[in-house]
Amino acid sequence: MSSCSGNCSSCGESCSDRKQESLLAQANAHSNVKKVIAVMSGKGGVGKSTVTTMLAAAMAKMGHKTAVLDADITGPSVPKAFGLKEQIVGNDDGMQPAVTKDGIKVMSINLLLPNESDPVLWRGPVVAGAVKQFWTDVCWGDVDYMFVDMPPGTGDVALTVFQSLPIDGVVLVTSPQDLVSMIVEKAVKMAQMMHVPVYGFVENYSYFKCPDCGKEYKIFGESKLDEVALTHCLPVLARLPIDPETAKHFDEGNMEHVNLEPVAAAATLISRA
Repeated sequence: MSSCSGNCSSCGESCSDRKQESLLAQANAHSNVKKVIAVMSGKGGVGKSTVTTMLAAAMAKMGHKTAVLDADITGPSVPKAFGLKEQIVGNDDGMQPAVTKDGIKVMSINLLLPNESDPVLWRGPVVAGAVKQFWTDVCWGDVDYMFVDMPPGTGDVALTVFQSLPIDGVVLVTSPQDLVSMIVEKAVKMAQMMHVPVYGFVENYSYFKCPDCGKEYKIFGESKLDEVALTHCLPVLARLPIDPETAKHFDEGNMEHVNLEPVAAAATLISRA
């Protein structure tokens, strides 16, 4: 229009020149995060938090400044994986993230609760708002790679993360079950609809290797992930075994000392993207 001022926020016209208003939230003034990677799954119970913490630990071992934003407000588990229990403190600049022994910065709702076993009885918009505040109100400092541990599914929080945070890419976690292969398609399509690149898939619980004979057993059946990956022209970044030692490290808060070899290739690929 000839009378257009260029300020779409104050205009009610629906013209072809109308600019799409950005919903990205402003990062805290004391944050300098270079890359933000979302780790998501179409459903719960596939080991998404395990993969998130392993990738973060692998990046830290490679010498990168790493952080984890725990966006799973109703089911937070990242603090337990790293053995973090202290309460988050704040100052005039904002909240200070917790820091693991190896220097990984972490923010999670469990670090704000008086008791880590207290449930979070919040409705969707409040939960989504809390995740957004973890970006805007936390002084992350200098971070090379931030991993966002997403809640399962494609609901309110996932939408908030994609719209509010500058997501550079997504890692999709799945398992060999047929149902998961179908559901993971929803996660792929959501990322595509939000115009966010997908780095690829990490399949958890892929097999169990007998400690006595070394034979591999497909406990959850044959994987269909290769078919899904081929359909979307995406790589399978890693296949993680069912490993009692990994579960033990997670429960004991020692994920920085877990065997990171299964995710090493995935971390390398992400670092070069």
